[in-house]
Amino acid sequence: MSWRTICLHGPESTGKSTIAPRLARRLGAEVVDEYGRTWAEAHGTDMTMADLVHIAQEHDAQTRAAVARSGGAPVLLDTDPLMTAVWADMMFGTRDPWFDRWQGTADLYLLFDIDLPWVEDGTRMFGRAEERRRFFDLSRCELERRGVRWAPVSGAGACRYRRTLEALRAAR
Repeated sequence: MSWRTICLHGPESTGKSTIAPRLARRLGAEVVDEYGRTWAEAHGTDMTMADLVHIAQEHDAQTRAAVARSGGAPVLLDTDPLMTAVWADMMFGTRDPWFDRWQGTADLYLLFDIDLPWVEDGTRMFGRAEERRRFFDLSRCELERRGVRWAPVSGAGACRYRRTLEALRAAR
């Protein structure tokens, strides 16, 4: 495997948190859970830009700690600060300069498509079709803008998991 860190990237309700533990078992990887969800469950979804920067910085710190203790095994990220930057774009139409200065990108990003039904869970905000499309387009543009290595993932259920594995094999 040529990657140390693999990030599941994309809008809310696209299966990232569902696939992460199964993929981690398959790869023998530790998962760094989505800190933004943890924060929103504790504090609500009425976030400021400062909250988003805090979320991104905490996620980055958790990622660095996981990589340090991984012993060379892959680390699977359920989103990262690039996704939090897209959240800032969605929520405020702008982002704090911290996001563009951040350099800890993953070795590989898997961009999850919006081809699954949106499910309300109390922390999700952008469920209308046009919002989901904009969120996905911004997510893809962020990967392209940063010039990181990425692959798309689509399909439902077992097909989505299979396509995740195919994307990993193709990225080797």
